[in-house]
Amino acid sequence: MMYFSLITPIPDHVREAIHQRLQGPYADHQWLWNWFPADRGTPRDFLFRRYEHEGQLRYYVVSHRPPMAQRQDAWQVQTRDYAPQLKEGTRLHFELRANPTVRHGHSGQSKRHDVVMNAKKKLLVPHRLARWQDRPDPDDSTLQDVIQSACTQWLQRRSERLGFALNPDTVVVQAYATHQERQHHKDRNLQFSTADFTGELTVTNVQDFHQALMTGIGSAKAFGCGLLLVRRSSSLETETP
Repeated sequence: MMYFSLITPIPDHVREAIHQRLQGPYADHQWLWNWFPADRGTPRDFLFRRYEHEGQLRYYVVSHRPPMAQRQDAWQVQTRDYAPQLKEGTRLHFELRANPTVRHGHSGQSKRHDVVMNAKKKLLVPHRLARWQDRPDPDDSTLQDVIQSACTQWLQRRSERLGFALNPDTVVVQAYATHQERQHHKDRNLQFSTADFTGELTVTNVQDFHQALMTGIGSAKAFGCGLLLVRRSSSLETETP
């Protein structure tokens, strides 16, 4: 059994709630553990997506356990069983915040690289340039084209093993950004990128797609990436299959 939860500010405490959640993605992750208490060392068993729109803040969460009631004066949670009814050929609209990366090996080791940075470097090679801004005809729309193409290809390469076929003509990639997050418990800075995807897909393998819904797509899941939200109509809260 899985659970789908929506965590939102209590209507009369919106300002207080938003003020509480200004610290960044990893702080969100630590805060969400309060809703899913467990012994130290327990593997994370939830995915989340922070969603902000027109001053509204909410968290979507898919978890193996229902969230626990707690003393959070500014926040409330709604939870339901999450058992998507799927079949091959089902067409869905999706939303995804992901950390799109590709692995490159060197000296017997493999390391993750941001797919947009990787694509930009490839385009700079013929010009023998080291920086994107040094191109002879810089154009912001060209950069957006690179983001759109590199991220869409990244998701499309993964779609078959994740149990769906992507309709690339419907995919829109927005809000690409790089982040630097301080992990105090490890005394280090972590840099990662995020991109927001929307589009349409078709389920091709129910078991694999169900696994993708439950375990997420890509890396940086502790920072709010990987949760695939799907729907058949305009209401994410009420029409997730």
